Amino acid sequence: MSGNEIAVGDRLPEATLLSLHADDGKKVALAEKLKGRKVVIFGLPGAFTSTCSTTHVPSFMRTAKALADKGVDEIICLSVNDPFVMDAWGKATGAIAAGITMLADADGSFTKAIGKAYDWVPDGFYGRSRRYSMLVEDGVVTRYFPEDKPGCNISAGEHMLSEI
Repeated sequence: MSGNEIAVGDRLPEATLLSLHADDGKKVALAEKLKGRKVVIFGLPGAFTSTCSTTHVPSFMRTAKALADKGVDEIICLSVNDPFVMDAWGKATGAIAAGITMLADADGSFTKAIGKAYDWVPDGFYGRSRRYSMLVEDGVVTRYFPEDKPGCNISAGEHMLSEI
């Protein structure tokens, strides 16, 4: 990685994420999941939170088919939560039914490794993820859209779709 935060051209770090739908118990080896594939990953502060639930996740639900038509093999929603919460949230929002993979970075290690961890004390967020989206091809970041202010603008599905 170039500097502290992930950037275009960087290979994503090794990570083991969690899902209730994983083939190997709950563990998902990110490097294996990305190998030879074109994947969109979007990270956000937390399951069941307002902007994440009403704007960010729905933006990828709306654009999932169009992204697939552009060669995207999978869309992954990633948050610093446990896999049970991510599964319940994915079901509640319809994200899982829309084909979005909900992955938990339970200990925040992946989020820290890519330079996206932060605390937002007023809302009780500690060790959470800043909002972003990225296109990853065979483990390498080819497009990266980190939000630099509150809200979901450049990290939304529609923006990703317009950039690939």
